[in-house]
Amino acid sequence: MCVILIRSLLLYILVIFAVRLMGKRQLGELQPSELVITILVSNIATLPIEDVNIPVMVGVTPILALVCFEVLVSWLDLKFPRLRKLISGSPKIVVRGGCIERDILRELRFSVDDLLMALRSKDIFDLDEVQFAIVETTGSVSVMKKPSADAPTRADMRIKSEGNDPPVLIISDGSFVDKALSAANLSRSVVETVLKSLGMTVKEVFIMTTDAAGKCFIADKKGSPPHIFTIGGISSDKD
Repeated sequence: MCVILIRSLLLYILVIFAVRLMGKRQLGELQPSELVITILVSNIATLPIEDVNIPVMVGVTPILALVCFEVLVSWLDLKFPRLRKLISGSPKIVVRGGCIERDILRELRFSVDDLLMALRSKDIFDLDEVQFAIVETTGSVSVMKKPSADAPTRADMRIKSEGNDPPVLIISDGSFVDKALSAANLSRSVVETVLKSLGMTVKEVFIMTTDAAGKCFIADKKGSPPHIFTIGGISSDKD
């Protein structure tokens, strides 16, 4: 039992390393070649676990070889677009100018139900709202709504806005996140002073975030209403 546990742990770490090495895209939308590699890696990893007579290296070697091959293929894809098109295919337009391309749907073996389901996943329930739709090489569908059905943007409404980065997490479950503190140009002493004015300590904070404007969101571990801190004043959000 201990041997199987140790083998499982080693192969688990190896597969995690392999997936990270292949890139973050492996965790989301997979290209055909990436899906094949992922399936092969998972199947090979189970062999040394199921049969203790099989050396661990019998599983490790092909996994590393497949990962290296996938990295090489990804690099070749960047250098040779024709190879990428051969391996991964190319996006297909299924709705153009509001009209459904029946021939393309037939070529992709995409039924009407498949198309409607893909549109519903984009919160579109009426085909009349669709101006343009593309089936990507991963199988996902990208949709552009008609201008009359699309929500207006701030630019459309002539509303001026500043592009600020999202808030960063500077305290997580009672501990400082040093990289975030540096990015926010804050020191521990400044944050501790802010918390002291609220009658709190760092250990009592569950989440604290701050943005470029100096606005902070503070939630404690007791589940009390969060505090909103801005440079120059402190207030509690009771909503």
